Amino acid sequence: MADEVVLLDFWPSPFGMRVRIALAEKGIKYENKEEDLINKSPLLLQMNPVHKKIPVLIHNGKPICESLIAVQYIDEVWNDRSPLLPSDPYQRAQARFWADLVDKKIYDIRRKLWTTKGEELEAAKKGFMDAIKLLEEQLGDKAYFGGDKFGFVDVAVIPFYSWFKVYKIFGNINTESECPKFIAWAKRCMQKESVSKSLPEQEKVYDFIVERRKRMGIE
Repeated sequence: MADEVVLLDFWPSPFGMRVRIALAEKGIKYENKEEDLINKSPLLLQMNPVHKKIPVLIHNGKPICESLIAVQYIDEVWNDRSPLLPSDPYQRAQARFWADLVDKKIYDIRRKLWTTKGEELEAAKKGFMDAIKLLEEQLGDKAYFGGDKFGFVDVAVIPFYSWFKVYKIFGNINTESECPKFIAWAKRCMQKESVSKSLPEQEKVYDFIVERRKRMGIE
């Protein structure tokens, strides 16, 4: 019996992008169901009754919620190809630490970069750049966060790159000049088909946020 894999998703979501990348890395065929987050589908509410959020990976009828948990699940179930987490327990723990740090450091402030002004925006800019510089320091001179091979931390971080035009224009952030190694890493990741086909163009995300700001009454 073939695996039935469904992803409940929303195209601009960096968290949905993580799961898309992981599935692409493993070469898994799946059905992508785009959600309307204003009018959430009965399937989404059934599969994620606690948080009622995307992404939700559904494998043979069983839901796996939260993007990093879903990526780890994909890596464990389809463990015969393109490993994302290291085999060494310590290195695996370190990868999980840094991926979790990304969400703790970036999740709350990223929205403020395009919804706030004044002191609140300045604080968000500082918090965001501090996080990117910390990641750049961790990256060092390696090709990817885990070394020579694309892996778990890369999957966790690279989706935010699709939002960088939004952050640059509305948050007045110049990541290219302040964090050149980070940008070089991002461009390296984008050369991978699993990444480039899973992430929307920065321009498309920017246009989406322009319309979103209008609906929110932000000028």
